[in-house]
Amino acid sequence: MVELGDLVFVDHEKYYDKALNSAATTILINKDVKCPEGKGLLVSDDPFRDYNILTRKFGAFQRLSEQISSSARIADSAIIQPNVTIGNNVVIGEDCFIQSGVVIYDNAVIGDRVRIHANTSIGSDAFYYKKRPEGYDKMHTCGSVLLEDDVEIGALCTIDNGVSGITRIGAGSKLDNQVHIGHDTQIGRNCLFAAQVGIAGCVVVEDNVTLWGQVGIPSDITIGEGSVVLGQSALMSSVEGGKTWLGSPAQEARKSFREIAAVRRLPEIIEKIRN
Repeated sequence: MVELGDLVFVDHEKYYDKALNSAATTILINKDVKCPEGKGLLVSDDPFRDYNILTRKFGAFQRLSEQISSSARIADSAIIQPNVTIGNNVVIGEDCFIQSGVVIYDNAVIGDRVRIHANTSIGSDAFYYKKRPEGYDKMHTCGSVLLEDDVEIGALCTIDNGVSGITRIGAGSKLDNQVHIGHDTQIGRNCLFAAQVGIAGCVVVEDNVTLWGQVGIPSDITIGEGSVVLGQSALMSSVEGGKTWLGSPAQEARKSFREIAAVRRLPEIIEKIRN
């Protein structure tokens, strides 16, 4: 999900080709390889460490000294309830409604007519760590969140910043209470997520996708346009659009329903065999 001009790091052989063939302009890598045309390579013995050094220098933390930063740009028509915290360089569009207890971290962009309900967090750190002998090394998060026009976010939701890019919620999408969206995930337009959906980082959810309650989505997969994932299901890989999915691991719902019906008949079948 990187773009021209971006810096990425890679420290595992499994991902060398993906990083070298990505749109990124500069690549931190722990192997001496041929430099692709139009790119720059920074060879490092520890790309994770050096990526953190660079991003901390150019995306340093800015302490907030007021509840609503003076650098935030908030439309006059937006309604901001008491006890909302708005970080540095945040943009909030026309006719938005932000309920009490919401925290909007630095650099978030909120479109027009967006509603965010109580105690939701927009822009928390990416859940991204490298395990080392002495413990977990935290990835420095310096990306942002974009909520497009007409998005509604329920109460107690958490939407993580991109690591250095953008976590996006597409126009018209609606999230119920207690939904989590991981770093760099891209949610399409007019999606509908019920309560307690959990989506990991770097997921692509295409337009008009419905995820029912307690659905779990792992990282780096794509959910095709118009998919419906039924409650408490867990996808394990990318799925094509226009179908309904059920189960853990999820499969097409019709197949899952047939299997459930067959399992219910097992006691009857066993009883017949015994007799």
